[in-house]
Amino acid sequence: MNIGDVSERTGLPAKTIRYYEDIGLVTPQRSANGYRVFRDNDAHKLAFLGRARALGFSIEDCRNLLALWEDRSRASADVRAIAKGHLEAIEVKIAGLEAMRDTLADLVRDCAGDNRPDCPILNGLEGDMESP
Repeated sequence: MNIGDVSERTGLPAKTIRYYEDIGLVTPQRSANGYRVFRDNDAHKLAFLGRARALGFSIEDCRNLLALWEDRSRASADVRAIAKGHLEAIEVKIAGLEAMRDTLADLVRDCAGDNRPDCPILNGLEGDMESP
């Protein structure tokens, strides 16, 4: 199958597929004229990578997960450790986003939104030079 076919089958843009090839995540065969020839196994790897990236795994995590996926003697604990580390990072990001939401909600609530020049939002963004 050519890059267009595998792109349609996996939902990944051709540019992404070429990038994954460039960094060694997939290694399609080449035809005599130099065109990429993707096998079913390549399409499965690309679909796997697409789902892993959609969950926010880093390229390095994807590389490790793909290696574990291909290793039938793997320990599920190794897979779980990668997923757990990523989950913990997501939870930290969520906590940060929730704190941002709460701060912004307070600023919006405190702003009258009328024709007066006084604006708690701008005052809040100006902040205190003593604290970040």
